[in-house]
Amino acid sequence: MDEHYDAARIEAEAQDFWERNASFRVTEDPSRPKFYCLSMFPYPSGRLHMGHVRNYTLGDVVARFQRMQGRNVLQPMGWDAFGLPAENAAIRHDTAPARWTWANIDYMRAQLKRLGFAYAWDREIATCTPSYYRWEQWFFTRLYEKGLAYKKVSAVNWCPNDQTVLANEQVVDGCCWRCDTPVERREIPQWFIRITAYAEELLADLDTLEHWPEQVRTMQRNWIGKSRGIEMSFALAEPLAGIDRIPIYTTRPDTLFGVTYLAIAGEHPLAKALAATRPELAEFIAECRRSSVAEADMATMTKKGIDTGLKARHPLSGREVPVWVANFVLMDYGTGAVMSVPGHDQRDWEFARACGLPIEQVIAPLDPATPCDLEREAFTDKGRLIHSGAFDGLGFEQAFDAIAAALAERGNGEVKLNYRLRDWGVSRQRYWGAPIPMLYLADGAEIPVPAERLPVLLPEDVEMNGVQSPIKADPAWRRTQIDGVTAEHETDTFDTFMESSWYYARFTCPDLGTAMLDPARANYWLPVDQYIGGIEHAILHLLYARFFHKLLRDEGLVACDEPFTRLLCQGMVLKDGAKMSKSKGNTVDPEALIERYGADTVRLFMMFAAPPEQTLEWSDEGVAGASRFLKRLWKAVHSHVENGVGVENAENGVRVHFSSGKMDSDPIFSPIFNASFDDNQRELRRKTHETIAKVSDDYGRRQTFNTAIAAVMELLNEIGKRADRSSAPGLAVEREALEAAVLLLAPVVPHACHALWQALGHDTAVIDAPWPQADASALRRNTIELVLQVNGKLRARIDVPAEAPREDLERLALADPNVQRFIDGKAVRKVIVVPGKLVNVVSG
Repeated sequence: MDEHYDAARIEAEAQDFWERNASFRVTEDPSRPKFYCLSMFPYPSGRLHMGHVRNYTLGDVVARFQRMQGRNVLQPMGWDAFGLPAENAAIRHDTAPARWTWANIDYMRAQLKRLGFAYAWDREIATCTPSYYRWEQWFFTRLYEKGLAYKKVSAVNWCPNDQTVLANEQVVDGCCWRCDTPVERREIPQWFIRITAYAEELLADLDTLEHWPEQVRTMQRNWIGKSRGIEMSFALAEPLAGIDRIPIYTTRPDTLFGVTYLAIAGEHPLAKALAATRPELAEFIAECRRSSVAEADMATMTKKGIDTGLKARHPLSGREVPVWVANFVLMDYGTGAVMSVPGHDQRDWEFARACGLPIEQVIAPLDPATPCDLEREAFTDKGRLIHSGAFDGLGFEQAFDAIAAALAERGNGEVKLNYRLRDWGVSRQRYWGAPIPMLYLADGAEIPVPAERLPVLLPEDVEMNGVQSPIKADPAWRRTQIDGVTAEHETDTFDTFMESSWYYARFTCPDLGTAMLDPARANYWLPVDQYIGGIEHAILHLLYARFFHKLLRDEGLVACDEPFTRLLCQGMVLKDGAKMSKSKGNTVDPEALIERYGADTVRLFMMFAAPPEQTLEWSDEGVAGASRFLKRLWKAVHSHVENGVGVENAENGVRVHFSSGKMDSDPIFSPIFNASFDDNQRELRRKTHETIAKVSDDYGRRQTFNTAIAAVMELLNEIGKRADRSSAPGLAVEREALEAAVLLLAPVVPHACHALWQALGHDTAVIDAPWPQADASALRRNTIELVLQVNGKLRARIDVPAEAPREDLERLALADPNVQRFIDGKAVRKVIVVPGKLVNVVSG
């Protein structure tokens, strides 16, 4: 064994071993418990960043730990390869997105391999390959046939820079999440999938995801947004353009008598009809489109509006209220109109103050001491009705039911469940994506591309001009013949969240060419046992993947209801308190660190610096400290192997030999041998097995890898203090401790542990070694520390036999000099004995 820790050589040798032996290739094996570990796959941007390294190291530690537990572990890797960044980069570099993407994949794959991740590379997928998106296209045609996919003209978030539609979740502070360009609203034909048809199931099944962070489940509950309310109409005093009433939906019917105006969206049919003859209204509507924001940002935006001049009648009181066009109302949410109660809704209050509209109080606090000053802000709590006619004095629930009944009696209202969730718009107007498999006939009819003509291939050898999608500009690509009739291909491509919504399932059978999934193989591996990724994907990716999984289930392709059993959301990597980014100039290159310290050092620092779900503050000294620890571990094993003395002990059958740096046989701890340990050796064994128990729990149940590593570091310190090579028991106990340390660290620093395990005399690889088990006999203590108190105050600590009876503990406590000093001359009224912990002498 080389005395010096040579990371480059050690890591190259370990990776060569794994490659030659196909160590991470797996197949279905019903005789063994399976474990599917998956980290969210990367976009092939060109280089790994530290966020990638942290994410994938976490997954690798879990996968390797579960393998050592005896499970059949699948840990695959692939590439989320479609998307706008490739198009934009191709335009900048005067190349095609495909060439740019594949070059990046090759480079990043090499980086991942250098980090030693235990991936089943034979299952690698890239979402831009026809063998992958063919089945996505096929599945969409099945959804279309079931009525779950449809096309309609819709108001959308439009990024004028990227020239494409954005989902509401992709609009941040009114700007595109990718390029920060202000987003506009446009009305264009779009393809949708009916996620709303699964809203209730998506909501209810969140309760089954007990191993998901509660924060993620709460975010999804809020996004789905189930509510119970009343749908009613305000009749127009004078009908316009064939419209005689304005439907609204409200969850607060108790505030109905506080309505002082109605607000409608710029896309509302009434607003459009009026805009035809009112230029100022048309310009306001256009301004609303240009400055569109997502619903989540409505609360903070500046409220603006225009009075339409129309009046609507209150459904119960009959009084007339004005109708305004307002920039805070979206046509795609609810009915495109809201009843505005400025006294009890902050958004309505801000608009009323800005436009000089009345603010009326109809809800009083249940507790008179609760502040309620409508001059300062709306009172939004539920309370007791006032100024509401026959409903005065009612609480919220009573008022809800009574007002619902009164509206129903007039034929103008019904109780409804509603969801904030809207159908998933999957159309994107860019090139680098999977073509949507639909055809348009000359008469305008739409038909799905037949299965035998799939995939609809995306041409890869193209020139990008940054203005128009190459497939939109190519008549030869667009036009086709079907049954002798000319048709045109849809030129929109899928939202890339389509690809990432089912990749986890395709990993179970990536070689399958005849179907989307093989149910037998998919059902063996699914659901994913451990999924790892950032919490920023809580709504976009994770909700879509849950929805897509239920669609796969209903197609008969998978059997389970949810795709991911356990979810770990890792924290960000910060430097100097800020997220690492090129724009901030605070990035750290993983490759440079690997060159300097080795991959194991980088992995060790990532796992030790912070708990996985918390942010990790980058520390150059922390990386150097991780390197020093690895060198210390290496030195400890080298010293043990090189300097140990062979010992025979025929009496108890224990043989401890070192020859040519190799251990000839494993130590056997028989009862006779255990009894021969001295106190020092027993303490080291106890520390070893305490560490095994703690690290096992930290890796498995708690997933606190930093505390697991800290425990092994403490064990190494204990080895340094207590190692005794003067006897067979001493050598064997040191060997056991070092082997335990190597096994416990193998998931984190697999290269070093691969070499150390061989140096300790094993013919098998450490990845094939079973996880160590804590020996209950080694954990037993001969003595324990007992706290002695007098009248509840600490007066002494003494060591006593672990199995000492209560009477002996009481006797020892009363005999202790410090205890005697504090009870001298006083009567002992009672002695309280808590075995294993303390004795409290009550005197006075």
